[in-house]
Amino acid sequence: MKHAILFLLTGATALLNAQNPISPPGVYIADPVARVWADGKMYIYGSLDESPKYYCSYRYHVLSSSDLGSWTLHRNSFASKGQGDEVSYSDSPLYAPDCMYRNGTYYLYYCLAGGGEGVATSSSPAGPFTGGQPIKGVGSIDPAVFVDDDGQAYYFWGQFSAKGAKMKPDMKTIDESTVTDGIVTEKEHFFHEGGYMVKRNGIYYFVYAHMGRQDRPTCIGYSTSRSPLGPFEYGGVIIDNSGCDPGVWNNHGSLVEFNGQWYVAYHRPTHACNTMRKACIEPITFRPDGSIKEAPMTSQGAGKPLKATEKIDAERACLMSGNTRIRLIDGQPDNEELACIHSGDRAAWKYIDYGKGVSRFTVRVRSQAGGQIDVASDTPWGASAGGLSVPAGSDWVTLTCDVNNLSGIRPLWLRFGGGEGDLFDIDWFVFE
Repeated sequence: MKHAILFLLTGATALLNAQNPISPPGVYIADPVARVWADGKMYIYGSLDESPKYYCSYRYHVLSSSDLGSWTLHRNSFASKGQGDEVSYSDSPLYAPDCMYRNGTYYLYYCLAGGGEGVATSSSPAGPFTGGQPIKGVGSIDPAVFVDDDGQAYYFWGQFSAKGAKMKPDMKTIDESTVTDGIVTEKEHFFHEGGYMVKRNGIYYFVYAHMGRQDRPTCIGYSTSRSPLGPFEYGGVIIDNSGCDPGVWNNHGSLVEFNGQWYVAYHRPTHACNTMRKACIEPITFRPDGSIKEAPMTSQGAGKPLKATEKIDAERACLMSGNTRIRLIDGQPDNEELACIHSGDRAAWKYIDYGKGVSRFTVRVRSQAGGQIDVASDTPWGASAGGLSVPAGSDWVTLTCDVNNLSGIRPLWLRFGGGEGDLFDIDWFVFE
């Protein structure tokens, strides 16, 4: 069994242990907004992808954790159509949300495909949220809400040019007389969409999908100001998800402090498409001047390096090159694999704790054309530590080879070779 998953009550809630991605197998939560509430837990609010053919769905799930190691999946926190429909005026799919707490109420801010944003409420951070109603004066995508130290709330939205305004005390309407356009723009700040505001040491950080590399919004970027409505000065890139999947297109995320450590929440695509995305988190570091160091994508995320002597699921790969992608095994709802591997492809897991050393490598594979797996560390061109051949046309089998010179904490790279077309799929691997 790949993941220990305990379903509680009627199956609406599941407890799972995971590192990156934090979305469980078969669940694709994108556009993650991270919030820490008074109960001390981190909550992730995001859109829910369900198909390689279109973005998002008609419902939201929520993730929560008290330690960033074990995550609880709260299913069906809000819906715009079908069972639990709380948007009486529309049946549009739900895009990226946000959530804010005030005076005993949690406010869920949702976005409808085709434009228009709304708000629903709950007494619980995980919902269910009810009573969806439109927010007047807002007609774009990606809501974000920020409450300043003086209690004044602000609402942000938009694509290519971010807009912002003060909110009224009811947390459901904006003061349209305060609407400010061009808070950040694509031309001056590489802003694409997905705005989010946070404050640290008197500096306001506007975080967003950043369009500055490869003509795609693969980065989470930021700009800073001394005022919530600007002007903002461009800051840089926090994380770039380029290289996590052949179909990578966008990114969307947030910053949050948890137990004294700051993190960036973001997503990675799967299935070699841009509409099946999974939430991930990474620790980040602020420099003394308040700027943010760019963080790498890892498999360990907020946790410790993966133990080499415990089974490592192949879908925890944080970098892939070539045709390789993550997908469900035979459509199973809770089992994923590294698939569609071609000759010359590579995949990485960062970081692996080999302890004082390992001598054997075992991998569970299913093959089509068959080929070779070469084990290396540190870099994709590093010296080989061992390798094995995968026979053609086999069902799931475990194969083992000797390895050497693997100790301490290091990246793992697997390099793949063979003939043309799909070579084999990988379920998991382990070292001895």
